[in-house]
Amino acid sequence: MTISPPRFAPRTRARRPLAVLFGTAALLTLPLAALPVAAVAQSSLSAPVQTAPAQTTAAEGTVRGLAKTAAFKQAIAAAAAEDEAIATFYRQTDYQQIFTGPDDAARREALLSALATAGDHALPVARYDLNGLMQTLRDVRSQRDLGRAEVAAARAFLSYARDVQTGALEPSRVDSGIVRDIPRRDPVTLLQDFAEAQPRAYMRGLAPRTPEYARLMKEKMRLQRLIAAGGWGEAVRSGALKPGAEGAEVIALRNRLIAMDYLPRTVSVSYDAAMQQAVQRFQADHGLETDGVAGPSTLQEVNVPASKRLESVVVAMERERWLNFDRGSRHVLVNIADFSAKIVDDGEVTFRTRSVVGADASDRRTPEFSDQMEHMVINPTWHIPRSIVTKEYLPQMQRNPNAVSHLNVVDNRGRVVPRGAVNFRAYTARTFPFAMKQPPSQTNALGLVKFMFPNKYNIYLHDTPSKSLFARESRAFSHGCVRLGDPFDFAYALLAPQTDNPEAFFQAKLRSGQETTVKLVQPVPVHLIYRTAVAEPQGKINFRRDVYGRDARLFDALVAAGVVLSDLES
Repeated sequence: MTISPPRFAPRTRARRPLAVLFGTAALLTLPLAALPVAAVAQSSLSAPVQTAPAQTTAAEGTVRGLAKTAAFKQAIAAAAAEDEAIATFYRQTDYQQIFTGPDDAARREALLSALATAGDHALPVARYDLNGLMQTLRDVRSQRDLGRAEVAAARAFLSYARDVQTGALEPSRVDSGIVRDIPRRDPVTLLQDFAEAQPRAYMRGLAPRTPEYARLMKEKMRLQRLIAAGGWGEAVRSGALKPGAEGAEVIALRNRLIAMDYLPRTVSVSYDAAMQQAVQRFQADHGLETDGVAGPSTLQEVNVPASKRLESVVVAMERERWLNFDRGSRHVLVNIADFSAKIVDDGEVTFRTRSVVGADASDRRTPEFSDQMEHMVINPTWHIPRSIVTKEYLPQMQRNPNAVSHLNVVDNRGRVVPRGAVNFRAYTARTFPFAMKQPPSQTNALGLVKFMFPNKYNIYLHDTPSKSLFARESRAFSHGCVRLGDPFDFAYALLAPQTDNPEAFFQAKLRSGQETTVKLVQPVPVHLIYRTAVAEPQGKINFRRDVYGRDARLFDALVAAGVVLSDLES
């Protein structure tokens, strides 16, 4: 690994006695609980090195060189022996202190304060061992102790910085469908930047600065308060309720909608127009058909406890940390769990369409990753993935050579092979030597246009002749690619920056009937995400079903890593 040289010079100003720098005896006598975190950090280093006033002149010379002694350096090297990044940083800076030096109080305060509030971010607070770090600082009695304390602080800083900035989990280890590259920052650079920055501002800036993250964090705290107060009340026991209904279950639905802020306080005991409108708002926020009828699907979502919604928010915060990078002023955002695709321009959604995503099967789930959309293909040929050829079509052709006759069998030179010339029963899935493709047509499985961001997962966005699926509430039916409900309008929006009349341009290519590749002058980032909790601009959190069970696995992994939420009734 290539390490850039440090961007700050070692400090050369004279050092004062540690007793003067790290606080007074009076401060040390205060109860720990009464001290701010900063005071704890300062005072913890003062007691072991108290110096009498009469000895000040002689002691100053000794103290000024304390951190530069061989013992200090050896302690740094030993403590950082298993952490190459920390060892590299201190070698590069000639073992310059940034946490335990006499001028480092603000940096200690910022670090300890951040660790003390790590739970606000739903991070595994035990991982940073705040109490252990503070005890290490208090226990400094020698130069070796000082070196060990310096490394302990650096290690806690890097652990926290990594987690709050880019996530506490390695997602691919939790779910193989999460194949996203996590934008981990170089730890040496993190230490360098922290040494140069305003400490508090720097620590605050580590977490994602997106409105989405701020809204999720606010919702986390709101839900925790709500759960502590008893949650949303009793669940609705009925299987279905319709406008005009009355009775105890209508009252239960009323109370739950009031608690969830969908219905103003009312004493009505009937499923009236106000309740119907509240149900419609709830349905819209949960990706349900907005018919105003509390059917089984709607009541299932109504009855989800606040604690489960909190789990969704916590996982969404972790997922937002994975995307803590420049997503592009214009980008495409596909939310698998929401069955939607959007174009976002400068933070505003400028286009939205329904989508169909991969079915919930091991070899069909749509993966999560980011890439660059480079071109679209109008009147595309469907080059059928080999997995589909061998698993689905070969068995059919072995039973009937003329099965799936709308598809061409082609050799390795791209030539169409007559069905009668092939003994399909002579081959297995492994030995089958042919490929298959579907020429451009109205019935092509890809529809009339596909949008390409070349990737090793063979995932792209495309049209489809199966339009009826877009009317469904849950839309996980594809082999993994993402089908778009309004592909032509999507194409017009993508082409708008590079042609005066994108619709006319597109339609002319379409009418030709010929497969045509149209490059995007400016490639557009594409982010395939999976969010069961999404914050709308107005602050309302929308929730979706965990169609692949990914969020449940991620939450379990966060708990295993040390994330703790209050064990309260929901």
